[in-house]
Parts: sequence; C-alpha cells; structure tokens
Amino acid sequence: MSGCGWRPRGGYSVEEYARREASSHPTTESAVRELDDSSEATPAAETGPTVTAKFDDGPLHGDSMEVEVLEGRPPKTIDVPANDGGLCRYCLVGWVQTGESAVYTFLYRV
Repeated sequence: MSGCGWRPRGGYSVEEYARREASSHPTTESAVRELDDSSEATPAAETGPTVTAKFDDGPLHGDSMEVEVLEGRPPKTIDVPANDGGLCRYCLVGWVQTGESAVYTFLYRV
C-alpha cells in the first residue's frame, strides 16, 4: 500500500499515519467485544448502529464482521481477533464509504 506514492499530511507513511491515528483515539474495543464468546447476550436495544466490515486482504482476507458505527461512520481502524489468538489491525480502504458495509485493508498484527 505504501508503494502508491500517497503520503498523508506530515509526510508519514500510510502505516505510520494509521498507527498515529489509532494511538490518538480510543481503541476499538467495541469491535473486539462483538467477537467475544461470553455467554452474556446483549439485547439489540443496547447496541448502536452497525456496519459490516469486509476484509480485503491480510490474514482475514474474505471474512467480515459487524462493527459499531462511530460518529455516524465506520471506524477508521479496527483490531480484529485472528484465528491464532492474536489481533490484526485493519484500516478503512477509503475514508469515504457508502452503504451498509465498509472495506478494510490489513495494516499489521497487534
């Protein structure tokens, strides 16, 4: 992804920009909670609006999951549990997305 030549304001690489963005915002615990296998069911009335996150590449390529909408839009980054027990950080492919799903690209393992 860095090879496209695009650099965010400040001259950072896309990966560094995503790291800085992620560290300057609360973690996406709500996305991780969605996949929690706890026995407590959350009533639908208590959850906010969601969007389907579709994973375009990386370890979870082709998978999807529901994530809570933040400030009326999909979260910029999400930490997703991987099959091996670790976490994978994904970032929105584009800041402008419409519809009930959003496409995410793999950044790195957390």
